[in-house]
Amino acid sequence: MKTVKEVSDISGVSIRTLRYYDEIGLLKPTELSDAGYRLYDNKALERLQEIMFFKELAIPLEDIKEIMDNPDYDKEQALLTQKNLLEQKRNRLNGIIELISDVMKGVRTMSFEAFSNDEIQKILDHILGCMSEESLRQQIQKYGSMDKYREHLAAGFSNEQAIADVFKWYGGKEKAMEAIMQSTGDVKELRQEQDRSAEIYKKFMTAKETGDANIEKEAVEQLAENYKEIFKLDNARSILLDLAGEYLQKQKLAEVTDSQFGSGCSEYVAYAIQKYYGV
Repeated sequence: MKTVKEVSDISGVSIRTLRYYDEIGLLKPTELSDAGYRLYDNKALERLQEIMFFKELAIPLEDIKEIMDNPDYDKEQALLTQKNLLEQKRNRLNGIIELISDVMKGVRTMSFEAFSNDEIQKILDHILGCMSEESLRQQIQKYGSMDKYREHLAAGFSNEQAIADVFKWYGGKEKAMEAIMQSTGDVKELRQEQDRSAEIYKKFMTAKETGDANIEKEAVEQLAENYKEIFKLDNARSILLDLAGEYLQKQKLAEVTDSQFGSGCSEYVAYAIQKYYGV
């Protein structure tokens, strides 16, 4: 048996709070000593621990009492539910912490600027300079001339939503411009990135088949690192959540992913990403 002070020291719950729990019938002491002091056994401590888990989910005390006093209360199921909800809360906080870290590093998380024509032309010069002679020749042949091909590439910059998404991923125009100008167009490097991505998606499917939450979490973390490397990002949260949203729309990208890695892969990856970031 432990006294109310000992329980307070172990749990971090104040003596005053423990007394209040007794008054409202949420946590009654196991017995009273001859001198009238509250004493608690291990079963009472286990109940206190469950109460603390519920409180982390901001559930009112009266609701906690009603839940735990229900004759159909399943402790194991309650713990599993609490674990899942607390993981979601933790993941959401992790996402917020990442955004705060970006702001502290001077990364802007919102920007409504557009690329100027000079900036667009500079980007196009870089893209064309990274292309192999054979690829460039094929595109010129397809569009009829270099000028027509440049016009086709430049048209992509008129998609305001797409540009807004890019700025969101990078935290602003300057970071996006910097990342674009770092691209090399190296075919070998691209293949390596594709191979890494394929291995990660295979890991997702392993997690899907086995129900292993740890493998799922590792896969999301590896996918984030891969995207950061491919796109020269400081933080992959925004781009991965956009990817998840696109997968859940069941459009072309989802079809391609499922055909390559297995039925249901895109949806599983989408929900894994959202779960990781607490969405």
